[in-house]
Amino acid sequence: MRVLIIGSGGREHALSWKIRRSGRTEKLYCAPGNGGTAAEGENIVLKDDDVDGLVRFAREHEIDMVIPGPELPLTLGVTDAMKQAGIRCFGPDKWCAQLEGSKSFAKRIMERAGVPTAACGIFETLEEARDFLHRKGAPIVIKADGLAAGKGVIVAKTEAEAEDALNQIMGGAFGKAGHRVVIEEFLEGEEVSLLAFCSGETALPLPSAQDHKAAFDGDTGPNTGGMGAYSPAPILPDTELERMADIAIRPILREMAAQGHPFVGILYAGLMITKNGPKVLEYNVRFGDPECQPLLMRLDNDLLDVMTACIDGRLEEVTLSIRPESALGVVIAAEGYPGSYPKGMLIEGLDQADNLPNTKVFQAGTRREGDKTFSNGGRVLCVTALGSSLAEAQKHAYEAVSLVQMDKSQHRTDIGAKGLRRLA
Repeated sequence: MRVLIIGSGGREHALSWKIRRSGRTEKLYCAPGNGGTAAEGENIVLKDDDVDGLVRFAREHEIDMVIPGPELPLTLGVTDAMKQAGIRCFGPDKWCAQLEGSKSFAKRIMERAGVPTAACGIFETLEEARDFLHRKGAPIVIKADGLAAGKGVIVAKTEAEAEDALNQIMGGAFGKAGHRVVIEEFLEGEEVSLLAFCSGETALPLPSAQDHKAAFDGDTGPNTGGMGAYSPAPILPDTELERMADIAIRPILREMAAQGHPFVGILYAGLMITKNGPKVLEYNVRFGDPECQPLLMRLDNDLLDVMTACIDGRLEEVTLSIRPESALGVVIAAEGYPGSYPKGMLIEGLDQADNLPNTKVFQAGTRREGDKTFSNGGRVLCVTALGSSLAEAQKHAYEAVSLVQMDKSQHRTDIGAKGLRRLA
């Protein structure tokens, strides 16, 4: 098969790495890719939002399968455009992608589908939003309605923090994403991610994963795109996956199919496990980053086979084969991320880390110059390892992290600690 992967993050390197190992790829392209994807295939100078350019490239290069990694091309309708061109694309159509592209849309779908979620208000004017905020008080959650690269959600502990968040979001800090705001009740509990391969009303859940959004140890500091993840998460064991899919995934699939838009691709439910049961915080319509990296290290299936079955409506014929080990990934970021950060730092020790057993360094914000690798973004690497237990996976991942040298870098030292406390 000739495959085109869209995106430039650690998720896209993981997808490239997994697909290359299927042995079925005649040619693999990544647009625009990074230093890691360049080692798996060929990087193409096309941005992930250039839908027309991507379709043109896919036609000219006789691409058999397009795999969008990030949410942006999906919300822009890349699947619809590829389908119109007669090219298979693993991902939902533009209408379904609103589940991630608009939090107010997702709330309305959840309500119609009967999915448990936080009570909320949706506002388009700052005055109405402030009035609602002062009636409800704090703690409270403020969300930009549109896409904000995982950073448009503020958990405000005080009304002053909440008002500041409203001023930021509706004042243009997140561009068009902040034209509408969703204000939600604060939910107490532990977060966990449930991802599933989906085709129409059929869902095959992957093992649970737990992301670490805060920049610093102890879940402190600003929200990021994710500083590390592991799978499985003890709070959602394998024995509970089907029940949780019945609560959070399949009702959404039925509702979207009923509205004439069967969902095909990955549906990701961000869950809060509260004392009153699970509630959905948000949906993503693609693999999470960095959840994708540990999940794909555990998946034993040929990824292209599963994706093809989703597109062809044969997902019920597939059984997922999951390795029994735990997997854990630690993100190495540039100093200052998610704020302003330097670029161009030389990265050394990648080969030594990669050569450790059951370990893979997935590259994100990197670029190659000859035989050298340099940083080129905020989240630079996701060092991922398997282990016979969560503790072993954590140990192996941090052993690999210690072999990587990059000036002006930062990483959390407590990825997996929450799961280990639950297992203690």
